Amino acid sequence: MCGIVGLFLKTPELEPQIGRLTAEMLEIMTDRGPDSAGFAVYGHQRPDRMKFTLRGGDFAALPALIGGTAEIDIRDDHALLTVAASDEAAVRALLRDKSPATKIVGVGDRMELYKGVGRPREVSARFGLPGMSGTHAIGHTRMATESAVTTAGAHPFSTGRDQCLVHNGSLSNHNNIRRNLVREGQTFETANDSEVAAGYLSWRMAQGAPLEEALHGAMADLDGFYTFVVGTASGFGVLRDPVACKPAVMAETDSYVAFGSEFRALTKLPGIDSAHIFEPEPSRVYVWERAA
Repeated sequence: MCGIVGLFLKTPELEPQIGRLTAEMLEIMTDRGPDSAGFAVYGHQRPDRMKFTLRGGDFAALPALIGGTAEIDIRDDHALLTVAASDEAAVRALLRDKSPATKIVGVGDRMELYKGVGRPREVSARFGLPGMSGTHAIGHTRMATESAVTTAGAHPFSTGRDQCLVHNGSLSNHNNIRRNLVREGQTFETANDSEVAAGYLSWRMAQGAPLEEALHGAMADLDGFYTFVVGTASGFGVLRDPVACKPAVMAETDSYVAFGSEFRALTKLPGIDSAHIFEPEPSRVYVWERAA
């Protein structure tokens, strides 16, 4: 079943509140996905710095292991590692060789990504979502109907820098797509079809396609029933399959665009009474962009 939320700000006034608003939306979607939850928040880029969101391993030892100007912020069983942007490849190699228990959840100039087992309110609180600020965020509440309840299986899935995806539905050809993407050099941590969808979009964008074009490609190549909400460093996208059997509703004002699996997820947003409320159409790509 699962629940999806997203919030994309057009103006800076609500940026200090984006974490709180996203947390409220996630909590309202609890009965669509009570077993695990996750979210990605896009903050402002620090000059010449980048972020690794990690889980597992000995976080406290990482700054000394990496050296330089590495910083660590431990949040429950995840950590935010900030390093010089030029050190990305070296940090990946160090984590692989010296700290193999540490898993990379997401990497980006702006994106932080956290997920875990538990009810959405608990997951949000553990990672400090209500206090976060940023320009846009997406989140997911999961009801695992076809696989075990694990942190690895929770959404969002990130398979590219500053890229992540949440998904409600099921893909029928994900195994074929996975095999093709692996041949192209894409790697996957889970057997979840949503990770394949994320990997497909990352592959398309790595070839130079903007988000809108990548989503059009997904509509042509991915078979099944699905609703995707996607985040990039500067963008926010929504796509529903041609049948559109999964519920979805959106609200747009001069200040924001918001997505929810149900309208009740949007009812606490400021200005919702005067928002343009609509259901995203089947087979139509919706993308909003702002300066990074």
